[in-house]
Amino acid sequence: MRNQIIQDESKILLSARTKLGLTQQQVADEADITIRHYRMFENGERKLSTSSYNTARKVLNALELDLTAFGNGDYSVQDAVEK
Repeated sequence: MRNQIIQDESKILLSARTKLGLTQQQVADEADITIRHYRMFENGERKLSTSSYNTARKVLNALELDLTAFGNGDYSVQDAVEK
């Protein structure tokens, strides 16, 4: 078994939200977007990195993530992968 780093925006959002103990609705409310809009980011249907700056900023603030670090790809999720 080895650790593989996955730089997947949707998993990063899910991980951050779970760590904070927030629901999708709470993140959406804090970011002032619809729950549907947020779910699309978290489900991988839309990329936060290609959304408007303002939307990305609000979502990342709600998740206590740094906008610059996110944009630079500095966040990752470690996933155990058996080999």
